[in-house]
This record gives sequence, C-alpha cells and structure tokens, in this order.
Amino acid sequence: MYFDRFDPLKGERLEIMDKDGNVDEALRPDLSDDRIKELYVRMSVMRVADRTALNLQREGRMGTYAPVWGQEAAQAASAFLGEQDWLVPSYRESGAMFMRGVPLANIYEYWMGDERGMRFPENLRVLPIAVVVGSQTLPATGVGWAMKLKGEKSAALVCFGDGATSEGAVHEAMNFAGVFKAPVVFLCQNNQFAISVPRRRQTAAKTIAQRASAYGFKGIQLYGNDLLAVYAAMKEALDNARAGNGPSFIEALTYRFGPHTTADDPTKYRADEDIEKNKPFDPLIRLRLYLEKKGLWTEAEEYTIIDDAKKEVEKAVAEAEAIAPADPSDIFAYTYETMPPYLKKQRDELAAYIAGSGKGGGHV
Repeated sequence: MYFDRFDPLKGERLEIMDKDGNVDEALRPDLSDDRIKELYVRMSVMRVADRTALNLQREGRMGTYAPVWGQEAAQAASAFLGEQDWLVPSYRESGAMFMRGVPLANIYEYWMGDERGMRFPENLRVLPIAVVVGSQTLPATGVGWAMKLKGEKSAALVCFGDGATSEGAVHEAMNFAGVFKAPVVFLCQNNQFAISVPRRRQTAAKTIAQRASAYGFKGIQLYGNDLLAVYAAMKEALDNARAGNGPSFIEALTYRFGPHTTADDPTKYRADEDIEKNKPFDPLIRLRLYLEKKGLWTEAEEYTIIDDAKKEVEKAVAEAEAIAPADPSDIFAYTYETMPPYLKKQRDELAAYIAGSGKGGGHV
C-alpha cells in the first residue's frame, strides 16, 4: 500500500504524523495509542542513554561513540517489529539494538572498549556492530538468503546511513538481494551528512530510495522523524520479505543533531543555525505533542519518565564499569565451535607464560 502509493522517482514522501503531532488518519497504520506511548518512553530512555554516553566519553570513561540524537523514531519504530527477524546494525544503531533487547550495559561495555559487550543473550537475533561503513549490508544479505534457503519465514533488517550508499558493498548487497529475492529490508537513515559530506555531494539523484528500482525491488522515501511513517513502511516491507517477495528499500529522512562521532567536530562544516532550524522536527517533540492532544502526556509525567530513564541508564553504566577484566585466553575461544589443536597449543602456551610470569589475568 505505502510503497505503491509513494514513488521516490517522483520525489513523493510518506508522512503520517507531522511535526505538530497531527495525524493523517487515512494513512495511519494499526498502532494503538498505548503502544505509541510505550515507544515514546523507550525513545526517552534512548535519548538519556545517548547523552550519558557523550558525557562518559568527555570524562574519559568511554571511547569514541556515535550519537543517536535525532534518529530515535527511525530506530524505535523499525527495530521493535518482529523478534523472528535479524537486526544487522551499523555503529549508530544503539537505539535499535536497545529496542531489540540488547542490554544497555552491553552497549556501554562495547563503547568502553570491551568487545564482550557484543556477546548478546542467545535468544536475540542481532549481529555485532559493524564499524566499516556499509560492510554490514553483505552479511545481512547472506543471512536473508540463508533463511530463504532454509524456508524460514523471517527477514533481515540492515541499517546504514546516507554515506554508506556510496560504498561498493551496499551496491553488491542490494544487487545480490534483488537477483535472488533475499528477504532483506535495507533501511537508510539519511541524516544529511556522511561525516562532513552533505547529502547533496553524495548523489545527484533526487532521492536515495529511487536506487531500489535499479536493483529490481521497491523503495520508498519517508520522514524518519515520523514514528508512524517508519512503522507503516517497515511493517509492509518485513511482511513482504517474509512472504517470499524479496527485498525493499526505505530511506528515512532525519537529521543528525550531534557529531558524527565524539571524535568529530561538526562546527567545521555545519552552522548552528542549521541545527536550530531542524529542532522543531525532533521526533520526541512530535510524539509528545501527539500524546498531549490525546490526553496521554503531562509535564508532570514527563519528569517521571525522565527520572525513571536516568535510573535505568545509571544502573547500566554501573554494570558496564563493574565488568571484570577479560581473560587473555578469550582470544582463542570464539572463532571455532571446536577449537583446532594448534590453537589449543597456543592457548596452553599463553596460560603457562602468564602463570610463570605472575601476570595471571593481566596483560601479555
């Protein structure tokens, strides 16, 4: 319905809830107000967690971090759909991973420099963060193709930014998915900048979503700060993939309020006026206005939501910082299901060295 109605080749964009919280009821998906409020609360936790991560980095308690600020709706509305599906994230999907059940303490642990943060509970279909831009689209397509070969009624959701669409890996993944009708949903969160490169320098195409037609599947451009629009298009795309009809492409227009990462200085390429101009389109403000009109939000309740979010985040920080140092022998433990003899030999030699040098549990 949505993909057929809004043609990215014509520059048509799906919007259901505008920046003032008004909803086009003719386009509204089947999403209850109670669920919308629930998502608002989780998005509020995302924002508190995001700002806390920025503060931790500035205090030297966390390494380089990629903020989510401004992209909460795109991540919340897409990631909470379908636990049977795989989520394949980039480094900016902390919010999406959180929505899929990855403990916040794990996410913090990873950004604090401990790879064990990417060791998730076994029931979660979430792949580890991919740092190389666009590289995650290839394993996502592989996962989708594998599920198709096995006859699973599941899909793979892969997330990336507008800059990644200039990478060869994204072309290869989308081309393969189109040819073999792999059940993959490609979600491009177009936050207007690839580090310092604005979208207008990425492509001369009217939209990024229109590229889908060249690969033989449907694409749609929508307002990524509109929770309902993201939900509607994502549900249609996932249903389509699970039904065996192949991939889809969603371009979610949003805005990156913060830096590319904490190693970036956006003042070098972006004016403060641009940020202020986009603040009225903040996804949380939009939802808050909608809920207020429905009698489901008050300023007093907002204080409770934020206070509860701070407590949840503080608990996660404490858990992440309390993790014991890694066992050096872990470097041998997670590559093979059954460890080959030569690795066992190396592991035993390392253990003997540590025991003999008195560095048990220390650095080698």
